[in-house]
Amino acid sequence: MKKCIIIGSGLGGLSCGHILARNGYEVTVLEQETQAGGCLQSFVRKGAKFETGMHFIGSAEEGQTLYPLLRYLELENLPLSRLDTTGYDVISMPQGRFAFANGHEAFVETLAAHFPKERDGLHRYLNLVERLAQASPINGHRPTPEQMHLKTEYQMRAVDEVINGFTNDALLRNVLVGNLPLYAGERGQTPFSTHAFITNFYNQSAFRLAGGSDIIAKRLIEGIARRGGRVLTRKRVEHITCNNSKATGVTTADGEHFEADLVIAAIHPTLVMHMLNDTNLIRPAFRQRMLNLPNTKGVFTVYIKFKPQAMPYRNHNLYGYAADTPWQCEQYTADNWPCGFLYVHLSDALAADEQPPNTHQQWATCGEIMSYMRYEEVERWANTRIMHRGETYEDFKRDRAERLIDAVERHAPGLRQAIDCYFTSTPLTYEQYTSTLQGSMYGVAKDVRLGSACHVPSRTRIPNLFFAGQNVNSHGMLGTLVGTLLTCGEVLGEKLKL
Repeated sequence: MKKCIIIGSGLGGLSCGHILARNGYEVTVLEQETQAGGCLQSFVRKGAKFETGMHFIGSAEEGQTLYPLLRYLELENLPLSRLDTTGYDVISMPQGRFAFANGHEAFVETLAAHFPKERDGLHRYLNLVERLAQASPINGHRPTPEQMHLKTEYQMRAVDEVINGFTNDALLRNVLVGNLPLYAGERGQTPFSTHAFITNFYNQSAFRLAGGSDIIAKRLIEGIARRGGRVLTRKRVEHITCNNSKATGVTTADGEHFEADLVIAAIHPTLVMHMLNDTNLIRPAFRQRMLNLPNTKGVFTVYIKFKPQAMPYRNHNLYGYAADTPWQCEQYTADNWPCGFLYVHLSDALAADEQPPNTHQQWATCGEIMSYMRYEEVERWANTRIMHRGETYEDFKRDRAERLIDAVERHAPGLRQAIDCYFTSTPLTYEQYTSTLQGSMYGVAKDVRLGSACHVPSRTRIPNLFFAGQNVNSHGMLGTLVGTLLTCGEVLGEKLKL
């Protein structure tokens, strides 16, 4: 059996490990932290369980985009709790509240109730979104030349430019990008293709993972183990060893060496370049490009435990904005932060006799609020240890938490009085636990102005070293798994069949 070493145990690393183990590789996944899973991790505080990254997923029903890959990864029976089909996302702005409904017709008609003159533009917008989604390899087929041309075109056109072509209504333009936090979109920079793939993903169907997304990591690890593989924690890779033609293995911080016929780095490409400092197999220009990739902004999160039966369960995601636009919330000042937020409730674990995805939860046990935070705000504590950053750091977090709770209270009255206790995290927390540079939410940022300069290929010039994870294609469950297909497709060729 060929030995495959995978660096990083997030969704990208574990899904690559599962697929390669199914195809005859002896897989070892190395994780530097004590818990595997990356942003699939969950954690418990005072009896409440919180998510670190995977708050909801889409297109998970049979016949939809994600389902064939879920089945291949033995994840088709996840405990899913369906979000409200009449409004899985709700956009709240000073001008009102606007819901995104599942399905093409429902999506259009729900928004057309507010914008009756824009029905035709909404149909044309969603038609383009659906056409672009068909160009993804996750659909189980090779995109046609026409689909690839369409995808390439909209990878080079910004979200705002394209949406402006469908409607002259300024408010509708802002509503359609109301879910910007899902991809950290920036005006004039983020490709429309990114927006389209995410919009289509959730428009088909939207679910929370009842009981926590760590079940995905657990099942993928079990699948790897059943096929003779292993996932090792507290194994921080410091060096990828190479001879004069290929990678031969990796060495961890504790001095252990793992030989490999194949190395997959499911971590940020900049970190990989540091692991390859003594090889000349990487061209200097490529190395510099990987070292200078642009990254998405970081996030500040408040994790809330509610008092018993004090907060009715919200079966949708709430995006709230202080001004009349979702754009440029990342360009906040010290005085106007937060400009926007994403507020979600988490779904409790299903009882043994419940049948997902039709579970109805009456009361929320816990919820989370997220808002942009630039790394520079917390950089002064970068060289401190977690849980030992000092009282000024704790004061900073308390101030930001109270301001964020106040912001949500204006859109969702009753929040504060329902809170039992809360906890917080900053970009430093994400940098510590997921090794994403400067705690960026989604790793490498796509920017139409930079073109291929921000593209991370799955294949490197070292013939048996590959990239995987959210940086190869895009972030989130869909984007990361598309990246997995691209990487494993390079390794397995036509042997990879869903």
